[in-house]
Amino acid sequence: MIIQLFLSHTLHHLLFCQLYSPLPSFLLPFFLPTPLYLAWLHGDPRKVIYPTDSYGQFCGQKGTPNAKKPILFFFNILKCASPAVLINLQCPTTQMCVSKCPDRFATYTDMQLQYQITTAPWEYYKQFCKPGFNNPIKVCKTPPSELRHCSYFVLLRHQQDIFNGCHLSVNGITGLVDAKEVGIKIVEDYASSWNWILIGLVMALVISLIFILLLRFTAGLLLWFTIIFVCVCIYTLQQPGADVTIVDIGFQTDVTVYLQLSQTWLIFLIALGTIEISILIILVFLRRRVRTAIALLREGSMAISYIMSTLFYPIVTFLLLAICISYFVVISIFLASSGHAIYKVIAAEPNCGYANKTCIPEMFDRSNISKVCPGAQCTFAFYGGETPYHRYLFVLQLYNVLIFLWLVNFTIALGQCTLAGAFASYYWARRKPQDIPPCPLFSSFSRAIRFHTGSLAFGSLILAMVQMAQIILEYLDSKLKGANNIVARFLLCCFKCCFWCLERFIKFINRNAYIMIAIYGKGFCPSARDAFYLMMRNVVRVAVLDRVTDFLLFLGKMLIAGTVGVIAFFFFTHKIPIVQEEVPTLHYYLVPLLTVIAGSYLIAHGFFSVYTMCVDTLFLCFCEDLERNDGSPEKPFLMSAGLHNILRKTDYH
Repeated sequence: MIIQLFLSHTLHHLLFCQLYSPLPSFLLPFFLPTPLYLAWLHGDPRKVIYPTDSYGQFCGQKGTPNAKKPILFFFNILKCASPAVLINLQCPTTQMCVSKCPDRFATYTDMQLQYQITTAPWEYYKQFCKPGFNNPIKVCKTPPSELRHCSYFVLLRHQQDIFNGCHLSVNGITGLVDAKEVGIKIVEDYASSWNWILIGLVMALVISLIFILLLRFTAGLLLWFTIIFVCVCIYTLQQPGADVTIVDIGFQTDVTVYLQLSQTWLIFLIALGTIEISILIILVFLRRRVRTAIALLREGSMAISYIMSTLFYPIVTFLLLAICISYFVVISIFLASSGHAIYKVIAAEPNCGYANKTCIPEMFDRSNISKVCPGAQCTFAFYGGETPYHRYLFVLQLYNVLIFLWLVNFTIALGQCTLAGAFASYYWARRKPQDIPPCPLFSSFSRAIRFHTGSLAFGSLILAMVQMAQIILEYLDSKLKGANNIVARFLLCCFKCCFWCLERFIKFINRNAYIMIAIYGKGFCPSARDAFYLMMRNVVRVAVLDRVTDFLLFLGKMLIAGTVGVIAFFFFTHKIPIVQEEVPTLHYYLVPLLTVIAGSYLIAHGFFSVYTMCVDTLFLCFCEDLERNDGSPEKPFLMSAGLHNILRKTDYH
């Protein structure tokens, strides 16, 4: 119902943006989900979960005769290598459900010879025969005549794969066994160290929180220290290197080898020199803007300290994204499994005119096909259909992808608008924190859901359509990789580049439009226009603030992930004497170490995404404050004292 309401609001906003024309919105929730309803109506996830034998029965499904037979066995797996399989979408050999793959080599003829002495070979071999066949002494003149009832041979080198099928192993099972052992060891390492991994992630959470709260005191110090440090590196990183070049030594897994080369340090110096020149330009021409950016970073840290609940909003976004992903996966499975069972004729003789023709199993024995083509069978081929619904399944899958992108972008937009509303309430409060409304995050979330759903969904739809075009271009690019049409490849690359730039631009515009929506409550179109013109009037400040913020937050992420990673490294390698006895015994200490580092980076990224949104919101509020007010008693600035002091020193007004 929420998704239907979301779609209804969006189309109303899309078709009648700023026109306020009446729209029968009650029809939209029933019209848009129609393809999804068809997927639920025709889909059967069992077709994807369970393998299907030649009779159209599922292997391993509970409550069926094949409940204890989860594996699909091919009578002659070599026939699946025929090029005709790609054309007919069918492996021309009988397939049946078995409880396990063969563990020994045997043939039907050898079994018959041994059956005269003992029945043990038949007891083993009959599991690879069709149910109901119980005539092991039947003479087999030619192999094809008996393939209808039993596999003519079973191979020892069969293995079970993740799709529950017995397949011929070409390279043996040594690699599979080794990979399985490594996987088991990794799981054991996780089982032994999960509590310490959790402690490391909690440590990253605490450090991220402290880092953001302390940015009000350390933002300027950290930035200027880094600038000076980079400049000093230009003159201190002089390493004597060998005359050998990188090309001479080739690829080396030991990174320290490259550090001994003069070419490596030359590359470092060139990169650092480029950075230094950029920094010097900023220092000479944009130093006042840098001071304003640092003041806004400090102000963002202060705003978060007053509205601490915003730091945990990424958890809500994560849960909503998990719902969107689950919705997409379920609908995709139902669409992929909405075909009917299609049966085709497998002929024992190559000159049969009915080969690969569709058939009906219930009527096959009464037809003249078995008379014209002796030994022919009507077996399951694939799931499909000839109805208009089945012919347009690919279009429905594209529709599902578009809806998924739409929902994901809407979830992100909802979070951005919610956070922007909370931080805007902080900025526009005359007395901080006395005039900040109670529960600003919840109030902003309620306003976004109640009043701004259509605007957020409209912006999300624009972005989703651009991303959908990118997916289609990637699909076309994969199809044209083997082609020799240089012009088509060139045009495709140009389109991909243009759409990538367009996506970045729309994301930037949408983000600032959502901030203006949260501040003024207008629709998407006027908010995007106002945000764009406001940023164009302050384009230098936008560029400086964006670069400074990205730079500081990148340092913060690296600092947090690196700090926790170093502590985890010393812990898991028994380098901390105090807790040596608590360290679990591990097969690969890199397993928990890399998990802690990656998790710490993601946690820091989640916290800093809130901080970035805070700084962007305060920046637009700052620019609006400068344009609406002049600092006089009639129109006083609403910025904080820190920002006002910077404003007086830099003389912006």
